[in-house]
Amino acid sequence: MVNVDFAKHTSERMFRAVELVRERLLRATAALNLADIPYAVIGGNAVGTWVSTVDPGAIRNTVDVDLLINRGDLPRVIEALKNAGFVWRHVAGIEIFLDGPEGRASDGVHVLFANEKVRPTYSHPAASVEQFEQFAEYRVIGLEPLVRMKLTSFRDKDRTHVRDMIGVGLVDESWLTRLPADLAARLKELIDTPDG
Repeated sequence: MVNVDFAKHTSERMFRAVELVRERLLRATAALNLADIPYAVIGGNAVGTWVSTVDPGAIRNTVDVDLLINRGDLPRVIEALKNAGFVWRHVAGIEIFLDGPEGRASDGVHVLFANEKVRPTYSHPAASVEQFEQFAEYRVIGLEPLVRMKLTSFRDKDRTHVRDMIGVGLVDESWLTRLPADLAARLKELIDTPDG
């Protein structure tokens, strides 16, 4: 027998968690827009935005917000996000903005630097912040640079994100000739194994 109160409470908490990520995304990007700081939304929110252009029902939830900025703009980003209620921390080589003093790193705003390798072992650097598309409220990294970044990282969640984009038809075999050989091989692997 299902405990109706427990199920309702769990459902409400799940819905609220999704809302909080969206609120953080909108608050952070609004602050950067107001301060006229170049940026692009990357990560799961960027994938969700692109997937929604084809099939809103195929969007996968994400727990954090990932932004791409120019390294030289970090001091301005710290100030702009502070004014929006975020608290800057530099943790294990990563720039994180907690949602207030009690915020958790796992669901904060994470910043990566444009045109730099995310990890020294990566074969390709992150995209430029200039490679964005303007959506209603914020800038999202362009589809091709997003796919390149996901194929470069190639962690479980990155592979899942690329499969999501393949699944709705945003990415297909025609992309193989547009990518460097190492990334094309990774994309071919994902095309050939749609179910993982």
